Amino acid sequence: MSTPLFSARGGRRRRLLAPLGIAASSALLLAACSAPTLGGADGDTGGDGGDGATETLTIGYVTPQTGPLAAFGEADSFVLDQVRAYFDENGVTDASGTSYDVEIVVKDTQSDPARAADVAAELILEDGADMILVSSTPETTNPVSDQCEANGVVCISTVAPWQAWYFGRGATPEDGFDWTYHFFWGLGEIASVYSELWAAVPDGGTVAQLLPNDADGNAWADPATGFGPVIEAGGLTPLNPGAYPNGQADFSAQITAYREADANILMGIPIPPDFTTFWQQAIQQGYQPQMATIAKALLFPSSVEALGADGENIATEVWWSPSHPFSSSLTEQSAEELAADFEETTGQQWTQPLGFAHALFEVAVATISASPSADAADLRDTLAGLSTETVAGPVDFTSGPVANVSVTPLVGGQWRSNGEGGYDLIIVANADNPSIPKGGEIELIDWTGR
Repeated sequence: MSTPLFSARGGRRRRLLAPLGIAASSALLLAACSAPTLGGADGDTGGDGGDGATETLTIGYVTPQTGPLAAFGEADSFVLDQVRAYFDENGVTDASGTSYDVEIVVKDTQSDPARAADVAAELILEDGADMILVSSTPETTNPVSDQCEANGVVCISTVAPWQAWYFGRGATPEDGFDWTYHFFWGLGEIASVYSELWAAVPDGGTVAQLLPNDADGNAWADPATGFGPVIEAGGLTPLNPGAYPNGQADFSAQITAYREADANILMGIPIPPDFTTFWQQAIQQGYQPQMATIAKALLFPSSVEALGADGENIATEVWWSPSHPFSSSLTEQSAEELAADFEETTGQQWTQPLGFAHALFEVAVATISASPSADAADLRDTLAGLSTETVAGPVDFTSGPVANVSVTPLVGGQWRSNGEGGYDLIIVANADNPSIPKGGEIELIDWTGR
């Protein structure tokens, strides 16, 4: 983990960027270091500033809105409109009774980890962010979280398996983080869901692994904590022909290995365009698994629709849906109402990141509301003991499995044609979370006529 140039655990503003490979100009650094703190140079928030004026908190929001991960940001505009309307009407008040207006500064990573670090630096150096929210894959969450950790800025992240976020950033169970917090499911949860889906395959045999050379793929391939031991524990044989680079154009080597091993089950965590390329080539080359459990790439209707008729019954994890029995602490909408509002407002089909993007702001508001002040150290310490309800489910940072992490519920689903040229995601595996209802039963992929 990186070490900050200055420790700022008690300060309201952190202005000097730690050496994480980000080049900031000397002029910017000098200007930043001389910038005023909120509430005065001594860092005291001073209630309402002593003159009745309401102070402003700046929240940074970082996601991939363009590039190959752009599907994760499809709900951003809708959520931002919602929460800005909420803040315009309500502001936010800390536990001492001090009220704040909220400014949200949005940054697009363009699906590039280096740019993710850059925009986090901009939020810290230029925008004076009091808190940063970040979502969607370790390529986004990790570099942003690292910048915040090194510079004493509170960061809340989501939509990345917690192991890839935690261990992928160099933490250990004994040595974690001070300023950065994360809520999402982990490999244990998805392994259980996938095992439930795989159990429907008669004579399962070999599980083909399609794992990229990135933080997600490396976490899933870990020989001790990844999927290999899970597959073997279920009496199946893992087949990992090796990691491939994101953006690979030819998957013939992987497909040949899977076909020769007669791997009836396929699992993987590719980015959306890579799975489209792989699946089309697999069909052309005669690889026909009976079950495909694909994380990341097939979370979105648009990604499945890109497969045409060949998306039927491909399975994926379901971490949020209109069927989830949770409600927003901000709008009081149920998950079903939030999804319906999104579809009516945008004309688009709901997507899973919608619920978690909304939940990020719920956790932010809950943190500020429970904190004795908006001082950075107070916000950090409040997060460490925070337990709150969101439209994505309970978020409880006191529950583990490691410090600064809260695990959220997970079920499994399959994409099925809706008869209108599109697909619906149907929950079919909920053994771990029966309160999230199923909409159908597990089915194998039917290759007849293809």
